[in-house]
Amino acid sequence: MGNSRGTTWSRKHTYLKTNSKEFWAFSFDEMAKYDLPASIDFIVKHTGQEEIFYIGHSQGTTIAFITFSTIPKIAKRIKIFFALAPVFSIKYSKSPLIKRAYKWKSVIKAFLGNKDFLPNTSFKRFVGSRLCPLKTIGKICRDILFMIYGCDLENINMSRVDVYMSHNPAGTSVQNMLHWSQLFNSSQLRAFDWGSPVLNLAHFNQSTSPFYDVRNMNVSTATWNGGNDLLADPEDVKNLLPEITNHIYHKTVSYYNHIDFLFGLDVYQQVYREIIDIIQGNL
Repeated sequence: MGNSRGTTWSRKHTYLKTNSKEFWAFSFDEMAKYDLPASIDFIVKHTGQEEIFYIGHSQGTTIAFITFSTIPKIAKRIKIFFALAPVFSIKYSKSPLIKRAYKWKSVIKAFLGNKDFLPNTSFKRFVGSRLCPLKTIGKICRDILFMIYGCDLENINMSRVDVYMSHNPAGTSVQNMLHWSQLFNSSQLRAFDWGSPVLNLAHFNQSTSPFYDVRNMNVSTATWNGGNDLLADPEDVKNLLPEITNHIYHKTVSYYNHIDFLFGLDVYQQVYREIIDIIQGNL
């Protein structure tokens, strides 16, 4: 199980310290270019399996779309890509977090600088584990969690909200949030815009940041999305699906939001059981 760079479980480096701006100089571009390929190479080397199944959720699908469409040797090692709440564009996203990141991107940059964004601090863990279980505070915790991802009270174990809040959000870089804010209102996915033609030229050998084309990905792909997802909006998913060259399966769960794919009470019946069946049928 992989964890994106900058989260609680992925905050170490061979020589960079987490209090340095160099450590946090990344977005999902670097995750797709370096981290996912390295993870897949590691798995292949240590298991002896030439092909593996990849399951991604949210940004985990974004990274995969980029890697599998730009690095053919990695794409060849993926037998099936299972994309849960797939995110390739956020033109229609209704997520308050994304909207605020777009609206306040200059403020975020000015006040948070070049380091981490929403880290999983000891204070946040204290709030999640000690305060969220309290009846009066619990509603606030629930509202914060659902404001980011969407709300379905009937499909979430509400007695576990304190646990969810203790672990989510797990942190990322300011640069990653700025990258997402650059994509708001856009129907396409593109690399991080460094802010000037000169800097873009240094990074990409062109004056603007390049677009990613999912049509270049030839990996067998199965997708699941939620009808009430605020982040992976159904309209964005609808536009994505025809672009997937080798699309083998799709299902929309009408009442699902973004976190139902992780915490939904019936996620095994709606999603996981189907993934297992597809894997077993392709062994």
